[in-house]
Amino acid sequence: MSTPKSNMTMLLVPVVLVVGFALMLMWLATPMVPVADQPGSVPTAATDKRVTGEITAQGMAMLLLPGGRFVMGRASDDQPGGADELPAHAVNVAPFYIGKYEVTQAQWVAVMDFNPSRYKDPRRPVDQVTWLQAQEFIQKLNKLEKTTKYRLPTEAEWEYAARAGTTSTYFFGDNPRDLSRYAWFGAENDVGTAPVGKKQPNPWGLHDIYGNVWEWVEDCAHPDYQGAPTDARPRPGGDCALRVVRGGGWNSPADYARSAVRGNSVPDLNDSGTGFRLARWP
Repeated sequence: MSTPKSNMTMLLVPVVLVVGFALMLMWLATPMVPVADQPGSVPTAATDKRVTGEITAQGMAMLLLPGGRFVMGRASDDQPGGADELPAHAVNVAPFYIGKYEVTQAQWVAVMDFNPSRYKDPRRPVDQVTWLQAQEFIQKLNKLEKTTKYRLPTEAEWEYAARAGTTSTYFFGDNPRDLSRYAWFGAENDVGTAPVGKKQPNPWGLHDIYGNVWEWVEDCAHPDYQGAPTDARPRPGGDCALRVVRGGGWNSPADYARSAVRGNSVPDLNDSGTGFRLARWP
C-alpha cells in the first residue's frame, strides 16, 4: 500500500525532470561570454582586434598599436605619484610598432656581438645597457634590415602602450596586490632579472611593461608636464644630460611599477636594472 508521502514523491519527480530539462535548454541557448569580456574583468590582447603583430627579420616580436588619444600623467589626486606626473594632459598618438617584449640578451648579442648584462641568460632582457648603447644597437639594427624605422619609443608612446586604454594606476586597476601576476618587482638581494614573457601581458599584449628592467625612452628629462606637447613626439628641450626611464625594474617597489611613474638617469648609466624596448615606425 502506498503512503501519502510516497504518492507526493511520485508526483514531484516528473515536475523536477521537466523543470530541469527546461533550464538546460535555456542554458544552451544563452551565448557564452568569455571571461575577459565580462564587466569588471581585464581584457586580453585578443579582445582588441586593432592590435596586430609581426616578427621582424631579426626574430623580434613587435605589435602595431592603434592610434588614439589618452590622458598622460597621474589622472587624479587619489592615485599615488609625485609632482613630476602632473599636470595630466591629453595626448594624440599615431599608430606605431612596439616590442612585445623587452630586448633580450640573445637579440642584443645577434646585433652587437657582446653581452653587457650582469644576469646573463639569452632569454632575459639585456641589462647594464646605457641609453647611448641602445642608440648604437638601433643604428646597427636599421643597417642590418636596410631601414631607418627602428628607434626608442617616446615617453608619451611608452605610457600610451603601458596603459593600453586604461586610466587606472595600473593597467589592471588600482590595487597593487595583483601586480605580481604581471611584473617582476620588489626583489631583495641579488635576484636579478627574469626571462621575458613569463608574466601575464597587459590588455594590448605587452609583457613586462612593468618591472624586470627600467626601459629607456627617447626623451630628455623634464621636471613635470607643464607645457608638454599634445602629440607623442619627443618633448623638445629639457635636460638632455638626463634621459627618461619608465616602468620600474626587478628590485623596484610596487609604487615604481606604475603606468605614470617617471625616472631619469645619465645616458651612460649601465645599471643592472635598466634595459629597453624597441619601437618602430609603421
